[in-house]
Amino acid sequence: MSCIGKNIKKIRTVKNLSQAAFAQLFDLARPSVGAYEEGRSEPKIDTLIQIARHFGVSLDLLITKELTVNDLYGFDIFKRDLHQNQLLIKVADAEEAPVLRAALVMASEQDNYFVRRQEREFLDNLPTLLLPGQQQVLHRAFEHTGSEMQYQQHGLRHGDLLYCTALPVDALQLKPNEVYVVVTANKLITRRFQGLTDEGALLLKADNPDYDHLLQPLEEVTEFWHVDGFYSTYLKSPSSLEERLTKLESLVKKLMGE
Repeated sequence: MSCIGKNIKKIRTVKNLSQAAFAQLFDLARPSVGAYEEGRSEPKIDTLIQIARHFGVSLDLLITKELTVNDLYGFDIFKRDLHQNQLLIKVADAEEAPVLRAALVMASEQDNYFVRRQEREFLDNLPTLLLPGQQQVLHRAFEHTGSEMQYQQHGLRHGDLLYCTALPVDALQLKPNEVYVVVTANKLITRRFQGLTDEGALLLKADNPDYDHLLQPLEEVTEFWHVDGFYSTYLKSPSSLEERLTKLESLVKKLMGE
């Protein structure tokens, strides 16, 4: 079964659609859907585009990645089927331990966030990320989108949740090579800070070398958030090099009698 076929079946299952109902959405014959899911054939590119647009899924992800249920619930059309409580990530019991509370800005809410980020009612209605600790500074969580911070299976992946600490809008507060979420009036940028240009613009670097550096005028920035950590559902298998290093470390410890 191809990646495309698996994704179509996963989408259909999550949306509780029969093969016939799915076929009707895109003017397909029901046996065609079965053939896609079993890997006996693949949809035409026009059909793939229709599926991606209808379900709000990136065409690139639909074709190249075997999507998980968690991936699908990150997209708006799937998230609408969830009860609000299912979006809460609870790491500590608020009654038993002090917790940090961070409003969670999913990708589908980013446009609203640009306009309403200072409205208490809007922030209070966002899902909440809870982590153990004292609430001494403002924290917020953002759903990461795109692949600019991922390289060779390392780094931030599409759909990861970034846990962030608020900073003043002051470039002197930023540390080189640290990862920040930079918010403007219409953009949310996640990059490594490299420094300031002579013109006073932020030089922002992607971890993926296929992406060019960004120059972001400081006067357009409305918020700075330092990325303290992230939550991901993706578990990477160790590379052959990592496996060899692990075996070498184990052998050295045995030789040293540890």
